[in-house]
Amino acid sequence: MLWGGSLGGLEVRQEGEAVRVAGRFPYNTRTQLAPGYFETIARGAFASRVNSDDELHFLSGHDFEKPLASRTAGTLEVREDDDSLTFEATVAAHTTWARDFLAAHGAGLIRGLSPGFRVAKGGERVTRDGDVVHRSITAAELVEVSAVTRAAYPSAQIEARNWTPGGIALPDDPAAGLRRTLNRWRP
Repeated sequence: MLWGGSLGGLEVRQEGEAVRVAGRFPYNTRTQLAPGYFETIARGAFASRVNSDDELHFLSGHDFEKPLASRTAGTLEVREDDDSLTFEATVAAHTTWARDFLAAHGAGLIRGLSPGFRVAKGGERVTRDGDVVHRSITAAELVEVSAVTRAAYPSAQIEARNWTPGGIALPDDPAAGLRRTLNRWRP
């Protein structure tokens, strides 16, 4: 099963035609995912994939049909330090979904980041204290990180900094991608 959590501290910068995106996921942050259900991802939980040459992706909304960057393409770097998972991606606005992501971010609609991962066998500990359940993840296979509208972790907010005069070039209709996404959920 693929699980997601959120990354905090995402920074977006324009560099020529590409946009640099940087993010940080703080470890050991207890987060309430639903009433009575908490989760913590331990320091080093993603180390096996981060320290390998295995493919990782930066996606829009956990959708593998909407890649924004990848290790194989040379546009994604993922690292760990003592207290967080960090990444840097170069996003070229050559696809409709990349332009949609940039437009939605620019409009303040996408502010979260979420890692997609599979918990390794023996890589979690679940405890119960009355009606409260807490899951601690100590080992997981990181598959991707995604820009999302609503992150599971409250500290997972996107911050953008515009480093060029004139800002990020957006498509003519910044809300077009959002309308397409919302229409998919209508009956």
